[in-house]
Amino acid sequence: MGGKNKQRTKGNLRPSSSGRAAELLAKERGTVPGFIGFGTSQNDLGYVPAVQGAEEIDSLVDADFRMVLRKLSKRDITTKLKAMQEFGTMCKEREAEVVKGVLPYWPRIYCKISLDHDRRVREATQQSFEQLILKVKKHLAPYLKSIMGYWLIAQCDTYSPAASAAKAAFEKAFPSSKQPEALVFCKDEILNVLQDHLLKETPGTLSDPQTVPEEEREAKFFRILTCSLLALKKLLSMLPKKDVHSLEEKLMSLLSQNKFWKYSKHNIPQVRSAFFELASAFCQYLPELMKAEAPRACTAVLLSIDDSDAVVCPALWEAVLYAVSTIEDCWAHVNAKKGVLPKLWAVLREGGRGLATVIYPNLLPFISKVPPGIAEPKLEYFRTFFSSIIQGLSSERAIASPSESSAIVTAFMECLRFAILLKIDEEDDQRQIHRMLIYDQLIPLTNAVLKEPRLQNGPLFHQIAETLSFWEAKAELPSDDGTDEVFQKLLSNFWDHLLKMCVLHVDTLAADEKSLFAISGMLEILQNPKSATKPNNRKSLKIRFTDEDESERNTESGKLVEVSNNDSEIQADLQHSSLLRKEPLENLVCTLAELSIVYVNEQKSEQHLKFLSALLNSFSSNRVFQVLLEQGNDARSARAESQNEIEVHYESPSIRFLYMNLITWLKEDQRKDTHFLVDILYSVLNCCNSNDERKIILDNLTKMDLKWIIFLQIIHKACSSATKLFLVSDWLKGDTLGERLVMLTDDLCHLGLKPVATSSESSSSERWTLLSLVLSQHVRNESLIGETFVERIIDKLQAALARAKDLSEAGNTETSVSFICDVASSFFSSVKGCLLMPSSEDLLLTIFQLCAQRQDATHLTDLLVCKLKHTWMSGVNSLVHQLRSMQKQSTFLHKSALWVKNQIQSSLDVKSLQVLISAVSDLLSKLMEADGQSGYLVGAYVEHVMPNKIEWEKLHESLSTEWMHKPLLEGRLSMNCEPLGSCVKLCGTIKLPGHLCTSALLSKMVLLVLENGTVHENCDVERKKIDNIIAELLYSLQWVEELENPPYPLQEYLHMLEEIHITYEKFRMLSDTTGLQQTIFDRSEEHGRLWSLTMAKVIRAENAVSCEMKQLFKTTEGFPLLTEGRLHTLQCLSPFLLEGEKNELVFHCVAKLMTCTQTELSSTDGAFGCLSILNSCLSDSSIDCDHLLPGILKIIISWKNNSEDSFLFSCNLKETSAELLGFNIEVIRYLPLLLKYSTAPLDNSEWDFIMCSMLAWLETTSENRSLYHVPHVQIFACVSCDLASALSAYFEGATPKTTENLPVNLISEWKEFFSEGIHNLLLPLLVKVTGETKNASEGSFQNSVLTSLGEALTYISKDQLLNHKLPAKFVAGQKTNLPDKLQTLLNTLSPLLLFRARPVQISVYRMLYKLMPELPKFDDEDLKSYGDEEEESALSPPAALMSVLATQEVLLENILECIPVGEFAVIQPLSDEFCLVLGYLLTWKLTLAFFKAASSQLRVLYSQYLRRTKSLNKLLYHLFRLMPESPIFSGPTSEVPNKDTKTFFTEELHLEVKGTGVLSSQISHLACSVYHITLKDLPAMVRLWWNSCEKRVFNVVDKFTSKYVSSVLSSQEIASVQTSTQLFNGMTVKARSAAREVIATYSVDDIFIELIIQLPSNYPLGSITVESGKRVGVAVQQWRNWMLQLSTYLTHQNGSIMEGLSLWKNNVDKRFEGVEDCMICFSVIHGSNYSLPKKACRTCKKKFHSACLYKWFTSSNKSTCPLCRETFF
Repeated sequence: MGGKNKQRTKGNLRPSSSGRAAELLAKERGTVPGFIGFGTSQNDLGYVPAVQGAEEIDSLVDADFRMVLRKLSKRDITTKLKAMQEFGTMCKEREAEVVKGVLPYWPRIYCKISLDHDRRVREATQQSFEQLILKVKKHLAPYLKSIMGYWLIAQCDTYSPAASAAKAAFEKAFPSSKQPEALVFCKDEILNVLQDHLLKETPGTLSDPQTVPEEEREAKFFRILTCSLLALKKLLSMLPKKDVHSLEEKLMSLLSQNKFWKYSKHNIPQVRSAFFELASAFCQYLPELMKAEAPRACTAVLLSIDDSDAVVCPALWEAVLYAVSTIEDCWAHVNAKKGVLPKLWAVLREGGRGLATVIYPNLLPFISKVPPGIAEPKLEYFRTFFSSIIQGLSSERAIASPSESSAIVTAFMECLRFAILLKIDEEDDQRQIHRMLIYDQLIPLTNAVLKEPRLQNGPLFHQIAETLSFWEAKAELPSDDGTDEVFQKLLSNFWDHLLKMCVLHVDTLAADEKSLFAISGMLEILQNPKSATKPNNRKSLKIRFTDEDESERNTESGKLVEVSNNDSEIQADLQHSSLLRKEPLENLVCTLAELSIVYVNEQKSEQHLKFLSALLNSFSSNRVFQVLLEQGNDARSARAESQNEIEVHYESPSIRFLYMNLITWLKEDQRKDTHFLVDILYSVLNCCNSNDERKIILDNLTKMDLKWIIFLQIIHKACSSATKLFLVSDWLKGDTLGERLVMLTDDLCHLGLKPVATSSESSSSERWTLLSLVLSQHVRNESLIGETFVERIIDKLQAALARAKDLSEAGNTETSVSFICDVASSFFSSVKGCLLMPSSEDLLLTIFQLCAQRQDATHLTDLLVCKLKHTWMSGVNSLVHQLRSMQKQSTFLHKSALWVKNQIQSSLDVKSLQVLISAVSDLLSKLMEADGQSGYLVGAYVEHVMPNKIEWEKLHESLSTEWMHKPLLEGRLSMNCEPLGSCVKLCGTIKLPGHLCTSALLSKMVLLVLENGTVHENCDVERKKIDNIIAELLYSLQWVEELENPPYPLQEYLHMLEEIHITYEKFRMLSDTTGLQQTIFDRSEEHGRLWSLTMAKVIRAENAVSCEMKQLFKTTEGFPLLTEGRLHTLQCLSPFLLEGEKNELVFHCVAKLMTCTQTELSSTDGAFGCLSILNSCLSDSSIDCDHLLPGILKIIISWKNNSEDSFLFSCNLKETSAELLGFNIEVIRYLPLLLKYSTAPLDNSEWDFIMCSMLAWLETTSENRSLYHVPHVQIFACVSCDLASALSAYFEGATPKTTENLPVNLISEWKEFFSEGIHNLLLPLLVKVTGETKNASEGSFQNSVLTSLGEALTYISKDQLLNHKLPAKFVAGQKTNLPDKLQTLLNTLSPLLLFRARPVQISVYRMLYKLMPELPKFDDEDLKSYGDEEEESALSPPAALMSVLATQEVLLENILECIPVGEFAVIQPLSDEFCLVLGYLLTWKLTLAFFKAASSQLRVLYSQYLRRTKSLNKLLYHLFRLMPESPIFSGPTSEVPNKDTKTFFTEELHLEVKGTGVLSSQISHLACSVYHITLKDLPAMVRLWWNSCEKRVFNVVDKFTSKYVSSVLSSQEIASVQTSTQLFNGMTVKARSAAREVIATYSVDDIFIELIIQLPSNYPLGSITVESGKRVGVAVQQWRNWMLQLSTYLTHQNGSIMEGLSLWKNNVDKRFEGVEDCMICFSVIHGSNYSLPKKACRTCKKKFHSACLYKWFTSSNKSTCPLCRETFF
């Protein structure tokens, strides 16, 4: 209402203030009211401190607190909750003084909010109150009286967290000793509050009816009512006694109110429950008051006895018991027979209505308090009472809940005992009652329990047993008043009736199995209450009767104490059990047994047999067996004759019963369950006199053909009970059983391993279980059966497993192997010392072997292998522990090591090796766990596995010599003899050579040893062994590394070694490698070859050369004798020598060369060796002795002069020795090095020698191509070609400075004669070699020759190519305009792009690339004939290339079609696919180069051809499979480094024949290069393709091109405009690189046009936009046409922007020259074929382009003129 800036009422000087209003009120009244509305009433809701000087007091409260207190009076729950939590936090954090300021206002707020409807608010209130108390402490005292009533109510809150919080606050305020005092201090105020709540308040007074819904008001009222009742109870229980009495008067007034008593009938259960709790408290603390109010109290309590609410019941029964025991005359105030007891009977008949556990424990105290007068007549009273209980027990609810039924039964038995103990004057009556209780109550109850399976496990039988014991004790005590007779009568009565009832159950064919089981269980409990397990009651309620004397009390309580279940105690107990029990019980058992055997014999009743078994289990006495025999007399008569001797032999009825009946039952085939028969057998054995007798019986049984499961059950039961084991122990150890078990093992093993299993699985599994049990079960550290039999069984199992390996192809071994595993596993793990038997070690070895082989070989499933592994691991574990305790050698370890050794020396595949290594690693790991002995065990094992020297030699020889090819070719090693050793081709093998397997396994073992530190560093012998193994591993790895294309298994092998961390780095980390280096060096010096390369690898890894190695060429006698080993060692060492050392070595060699005689030229210790070392030193880097180099050349020339035959010039090499070839190779190798490093000029004769020798050697190479398979000839061919390449490169790169020093005519001679000579020899050679081998991978030797040959051919010039001397080659039907010589060249070389060898493909590409610019000019002639054809014309690029392309497309489609466009296809380097893709991309590079060289008119025809064949579309799809997702360039870059990322699009691709680039990225880079050129030279065609792509591909292409290519192309396009030298008459062109714009300005006469060409971000895919700048003197329509034309030219023609502008300018020029537009395309010059409008209509005389007309006619299906619609002629 009142705004700050509104007009005030006249005279109103200050804004209104509620504080001033309160002041005025005080002044006018002249009094100071207290807090307005303070008190218990809840109606007033405001927070108004209205005191005189209120502003001052208000200011005492801290502003924050004031804010919070205001919030607390709000209605919103969340606001109140947050405010209260804030209040608590502030009380905790502020100073005590500030908090005290709140105290005057707190009581009123607390009293209101502690009763709030929301429970979270109430909880928070109590928590905040606690914080307040902790801060203000005793300063709360003045306010206690106003708070305490509500505080007490809060402690009884129905929401327990709130109540707990209130109690916690109370305990913080007062220690427990002071709490009663505090309550006494406030007792009157508390009572006032509670009485108000109980008598005055209503839902309407506690909450505001206008704002609070009715439901909420009522809920709050009932809650406060409940809390108030409970608070009053709490008050009574906490006040001291004297203070309680001082309240009597006030409480009297409460109790005199009818409203208070009506709460017993309240419709809210919580209120009723609280009321009854309070009633109990009144009885407890103020009995006098209750007696005074007895009429109302008794009625309220006793008449509610049938209240069946779960909340109310516990409190009600407590109140009932308090009432009947406190108020003596309580029964006088109610009508028991009409009001109380009928209600009780109703509750009992319904089984306590689900509250049996609450109600029934109170029955006995209750009926004991019912006075005699009311319980008359006793017979009827008890009959009704017990019948009601039995009826209640049969209710579904009681049966379903074990706790309820248990409570009912317990209460029944307690009350029964009470009823029987009651003294009744009339003896007759007493007998009647006793009879009724037994006959009408106890027996029916027992019967009901026996019939209901859910009750059978209840406490009834134990209760009966206890009751009987009690009665027997009474009956045995002589007494004067005849009590003993009464109880004897009672007992005989009970047994008679029980017998009749049991007979009723048993004496029927359809007897219920569960009932029979229950009867046997009951009899067992009756015979021996302590033996049977008692149902565990959660509460052990103990009740004692007041009229029992002490002794009985003791026995009674003793019954309730848990008894430890010991056999001896039970025996003692049985002796004590009175005859009163034993005789009737035995009679009962005999009767039932007699009945059962009749049913078994006559009716074959299974359930009676089981019942009989259960009876005999508890009552195995000869009397029972006698009864059974007598009863079975008739049935037996038929068998009597055959059994005569048995009867004579055995007097004992039990044994007779065994032979007469039991064996027959055991032999029955159809019987499934035999457990209970085995129990009968044990009952029989129990009755035997001696163990011998038992053994004879069991041996006889063993010889009979009984089912194995019976023996399994006999042994199983023996293992689970010591008494049973004692009965059969002699038999178990005996021979009869042992022999049978050995036979059983034999049968089982044979059965399981027959190819077709014949037995049913279940029976065999029982037999396996039996075996497992007898082997692994141990009693007192002895096996169950004899040791010898254990050993024989294990032998059989081992033999079976060994056979399993051979039989397993049949695939049926799984179950038997699995069973053997289980048996062995449990045997190994549970039997101590088991592995010291030879047989068990053999078994362990067999299992280990099965695990250490591939599953393909053993045909075992994963699960089985896992099981086997677990078995042998547990076996080795036991073995290790046994070896530790007994110093004994293990045959298992020795045999397994030898087996492993044989395995690895034969060749394995990678998977087998992996499995074997894994198994051996596991074994070693286990051996390392042997404390103290591990080093010895592991060392011995490694020793056994390791090959000896001769074996190592054999393994070395088994490695193929293919490895030599690479080092010999690269010149790292030089050889002048034929290599010896195995020349096995590795391509097809999948097995690894033995050497690789051996070194890998031993290395893994060494690795484990080193990792575990089981080798001590000082152990020299051990160290030597380890070094030896690692050296062999490095040898293996070097062998694999030297192979050119290692087959897949070898790559897998390397990958496996990485995975299991077998690397040199790992060994370096784990141990010192100086010894290892020395070992390898010694071997290198001795053997050379691969050991030398291994040594070089180690030196590179270690990065150091030790001094011993340098001693090789620094001996005191000068240069040592060169052997092959030393030569190779020096060659491999040379890269690591220092410059001085290298120079020294070179001097030694030169000196030796000078003294070489003719005979020593080709020997290792002569010229060959020295040249080899020289070449190695030179090829690595330049050395400071180049003045010596020409001198060496002179020496070589002198050799040539003296013996030309040693130099293989133009000769046949068929008969030439390896020594001579070796020597020539080294000489040829020397010459390029001389050219490279020599600074001194050579004279004319020396150049002649070099040039002529080169041509002569090339002639030799050319003539001997049939011998290329011979390694030395092949290397000779390679080095000859390399020399030619080196010379070509030398002359090609000659600078004027170098040419000055050359002889005068040398360069012209080179060009005219030598260079021509080289290519005339080599080009035909290439064609011949490639013609002879279709596939280079057939022999990798070819590949190296082709590489060198190809390299030499790349230097061929265009003219030399055009003047080639190749035989003519033409293809029938080939359309061509090329001259014959050129066509022959194309037809010869193009197919080589399909050749499967990279060097050939690259060199052919490099040659053809030189020709491409020459070709288009031959098609120019055809152009004229194409111009005016109506149909869109097409012209094929060179046919030879196109046919190759077609072949490649088909092949590539097969490879790549399964890969989605946009996903990167990984191509393995140098695979067939690699060569195919490489050839395809190179063909396209040639085609695109050809395309670029063509004129724009020709380009149209070529592109039309590509469109028709769809070749370009295929290319683009393939490119997006071959280009990587992120084409980042990782190699060395040529340009100056800048910040941009290098990609395959920014970097130039250099294709070298000798692949210098990274092969893995070569295809990717090439694909990117092709894509780049395609976009650059054929943008319109790519755009057309892109627009026709499906959406996914469209997006992929757009994204990739925009990200990686557009920026490169845009900048190139702009740069080409800027650097363009093309000049236009009347048009200027400028470019702006930053804005990607080109601006063309055209002016003619007074017309001036400016065009702005804007490149899109995804150039060239997106459309180029043409915008208009300034224009003068051109009509708008014409202007639009021209804009459209330029846009069309730029979009639809394949060329650069400059070409498009040029075309457009021509068009506009023609327009100004007067040539009219074609009226179809509105352009003078046709957009794609650049023709002028020539075809004129005869009617309207308009001219059109022929291509436009053709399109018009075909699309409209008419032949009329587009303008005048007349027929067009």
